[in-house]
Amino acid sequence: MAGFFKSLYNKLANKAEIDWDDLEAELVTADLGPKLAIQIVQELRDLGRQITAEDVIDVARRNVADRLPPDSPPLLPRLDGKPFVFLVVGINGVGKTTSCAKLAHWLQRRGQPTVLAAADTFRAAAVEQLERWGQRLDIPVVKGQPNADPSSVCFNAHQKAIADGSKYLICDTAGRLHTRHNLMEELSKIKRTLAKNDESAPHLTLLVVDATTGANALQQAKEFHKACPLDGLIVTKMDGSGKGGVAVSIYDQLGIAPRFLGTGEEPEQFALFSKQKFVEEML
Repeated sequence: MAGFFKSLYNKLANKAEIDWDDLEAELVTADLGPKLAIQIVQELRDLGRQITAEDVIDVARRNVADRLPPDSPPLLPRLDGKPFVFLVVGINGVGKTTSCAKLAHWLQRRGQPTVLAAADTFRAAAVEQLERWGQRLDIPVVKGQPNADPSSVCFNAHQKAIADGSKYLICDTAGRLHTRHNLMEELSKIKRTLAKNDESAPHLTLLVVDATTGANALQQAKEFHKACPLDGLIVTKMDGSGKGGVAVSIYDQLGIAPRFLGTGEEPEQFALFSKQKFVEEML
């Protein structure tokens, strides 16, 4: 949502009167969803006076903040010494593999040894991409043979993480949104396989969504959540044209909170979700 409110302010600043239909359309375009857009407009109309651009931004910001969760809780290593396991899901093209690498880098910069599992075995480019990231960032990557069973890759990576005393394991899974049944079967198998090494794994299942895709991201969240209950989001492409309003819609409709934000191309441009930062800087 970078720059959206600034853009909206500039459009409204010199207008003598607010066009309510245009304003509602602008808010929907920001991926806030019709329900929230209507509520913002109604609250402004209920003020019963001449509305300024500042009024619009203030009311919109407050409504967005009210529909966002608290800040992401800190990620802490497990007390029993076993690896904390992330299962990362999402369709191709949203930045899933890059997000796995950035998350691993984020953890390692905080002194937490991490292993990456290249379990998107149906797409050779994904395995190669994760390997390149691993070499660049000095993070171990476990892969299998081409078209290997993704669950076997996760199993082997989990065993390595346990043997090495690594604190975290991040599993990059296939990015195909097949039929829900096939998706559920594949992810269920990965979960069962991880549970062989640790019955509590995986500990956090994250969906990667592209902030620029709007309603499509909401639909992806619905489909994946039905197939594999999600614990949170990684919202990518929050820089540039990424509006990010879809994070508000997904949390509002599905209760799935943003946990991490990708804000640029570089590995360091990745952060825990902060409500204040999201509303002040991203909006």
